[in-house]
Order: sequence, then C-alpha cells, then structure tokens
Amino acid sequence: MQFKELKLNKPIIRALFEKNYEEPTLVQERAIPVILTKKDIIVSAQTGTGKTAAYALPILQLLFDKQDAPKKGKKIKALVVCPTRELAIQIEENFQTYSKYTNLRTGVIFGGASIEPQKDMLKKGIDILVATPGRLLDLHKQDVVNLDYVEILVLDEADLMLDMGFIDDVKKIERLCPDGKQILLFSATMPYKVEHLANSILKSPAYVEVSPTSSAAKGVDQVLYYVPKPKKIELCLHLLRNTIKGNVIIFRRTKYGVDKLEKTLLRNNYKVASIHGDKSQNLRQEALNAFKKGEAKIFIATDVAARGIDIKNVDAVINFDIPNVSETYVHRIGRTARAGASGMALSFCSADEKNYIKDIQQLINTTIHVEEDHPYPLDPKAKPPVHKKKGSKYKKGRKSEASKKKKKRWY
Repeated sequence: MQFKELKLNKPIIRALFEKNYEEPTLVQERAIPVILTKKDIIVSAQTGTGKTAAYALPILQLLFDKQDAPKKGKKIKALVVCPTRELAIQIEENFQTYSKYTNLRTGVIFGGASIEPQKDMLKKGIDILVATPGRLLDLHKQDVVNLDYVEILVLDEADLMLDMGFIDDVKKIERLCPDGKQILLFSATMPYKVEHLANSILKSPAYVEVSPTSSAAKGVDQVLYYVPKPKKIELCLHLLRNTIKGNVIIFRRTKYGVDKLEKTLLRNNYKVASIHGDKSQNLRQEALNAFKKGEAKIFIATDVAARGIDIKNVDAVINFDIPNVSETYVHRIGRTARAGASGMALSFCSADEKNYIKDIQQLINTTIHVEEDHPYPLDPKAKPPVHKKKGSKYKKGRKSEASKKKKKRWY
C-alpha cells in the first residue's frame, strides 16, 4: 500500500515524499483510515512502529480545511499529551515535518524549561499543541492555554503516563476539553489501568493492535550473561573492548546508577552521554543530540527518560540492570533493530535478578541464549544477598536506666 491510497491530501503527501516515506507501516495503514472517520480509537503498538505518524497525518488532514484562520485567531484544535519532555519535542518535530506545506501551526510545552517563551508562542496562536501534563495544567491555570476548541485529544504512551502517576492529570485534561471531541489513545502495553481509563473516557472506540505487544523485536540477537553484581562494570568494559561495536544504549534502573556508570566509562576514555529525570532539559537535549550526531558512542539512560525517543542506528542495547517489569525489557531491546535493521541485546543478570529473567522469558515466549564464555561467570549456587535490618540493642519493653531516672513520678 502507498500513502496516496490512504486519502491524504497532496501537501501532506509531498512532505512525506521529501522524507522518502512512500509506504505506511502496519499501524499507520490500520489506524489512519479509522481516525479519518472521526471515531475514537485505542492503538496498542510498540515504539518504533511509526505510531506518531499514525495520528499526526490524519490530524493534519482533518484540520486542513480550517488552517487559514488568521494567526491571532488560531485556536488549539488538536492536543497531544505525552509523558516526557523528549517525547514531546520529538512529536512536535514530526508535526513540523509533515505540515511543511500547510498553514497549520504546531507548538510544544513541557516542564523543566523557561515558561515565558512558551507563553509567547501560545499567545501568537497555534492549531496543534503537544504537551506534558504538568506544564499544560500550569499554563491552563494561568489562563494562557484555552482548551475550549479542542476537537482531537491524543494520549500518547498512555501506559507510561499512568506508571508515572499522571492519571489524575490526564483525567483533568480530558474534562477541560469539550464533550464532543475525538480521543485517540496510544499505548505500548495494555495493563488494567490503561483499559480502565479507556473505558471511562472513550466512546465505543475502534481497537487496533499491531503485533502482540509481548513479542520481542525481530532481528534482535538476545544474549544473557550471568554475572555477580559487583563484576557487572568489568563485564561491561570487557564487552565494549572485545564484542560490541558501534552505537550502544545502556539501561540502568536508577539515576544514581546512570551517573556512576558514566563516570567509570569516561575514566576509561569512552565517549559517553547520559539522561535521567534529575537532569535539566538543556542537559538532556544536549546528551541526546551528542548521541544522535555520533559525538558520543554510548548513551546511558533510565527507562522513563528513554521511552519513546526515536534514535536511529543503534547497534546494541545493554540491560545493565534487568528490569523488574517484563514489558520494559521488550521496549528496551526494541531500541535496536528498528525499521528492519538487525542488532544485539545483552543482559547482565545477577543472583537477585534471576526471577525477572524467568518472567521475561515467559512474556516473550523465548529462551534467551546464555553466554557462558566470559571472564566473570556467576557461581550457579550463588544466592541473592539478604539484607538484614539491624535491630535495637535494647530488649523490647525495657526502659534504659537513664529514662527511668528522668520520669517524674506523680506519686
């Protein structure tokens, strides 16, 4: 199928052709016709399947006839809400690309950056707004954002938004938009929380699922290394020297872990960039740009910071810490082998993470190949460390002599 067959108009097709996009991906092929009928929709598809264009293109098409309002008179007609700043910036860039030959104006707002330029941009008038929930509600409270004219509301990466605790914000935003709006809900996984939200705000939606969300990305060579926790850094350095070539993303569970690994790799003369939630927006953007331009070959990230970011040409993903949520593993390894390329996913499992591996293998319905030939093997009998709480040295119910002396008797 070609984009022409999806009944998109010429200016949009022209912008797509300039980017060498001729054939829609499966999710675009299924979702675009439904969205053009103005029906509510739930789309379950992993990152890397082209889902931003699956809603961006039909939104531009639906708003195309209303694009010529004077700039000052432009009202927000489409609102895209997503969980992270990086994702918001990326979505807005996609809208800019596809709307190149239209008069539709797009803007983006997110926390962690100066609020004044965002206010100025909103005052000039835009048709499509991409926003993170917190900053959107901030600006609405200040009467800078008017959501009374929203015709289409997109909730992107809905599962991650709910994981990050945005459920109340999302419901509030939905209530601030007019009743008759069309809602498009996109989610990589469909846990109960997402289904519950969908049932409460969507009206008889169409449902599009592209490839079972648990299937691991095709073309990814998955390898598992059992290694004692203290030896993970040595194993990582060993593999970077001998096995892994090209651009690498390393995932860690905590911000502290990201910083610690970055310092070690920098000391070993690797070109490294990193992102996590505590870094300022400018630093996060600089790190992302450095990796995209090839100035840094290794990119270290926490899951929340990296979710949904489209980074091309990733040769390998390292799961330095095994994720405790199995679906997260699928998202992580989906960063490599995007758009038909091949890639490697290496996972470092210590004694206390073995149960996570069991859950992951159940989810992806595959046994991950174990590589035993490496310098830091884990003793098969190794047990997870038990962290005992230190109790009080005093027996329960016994008062110290000093406290007895302090007591003033009433008799």
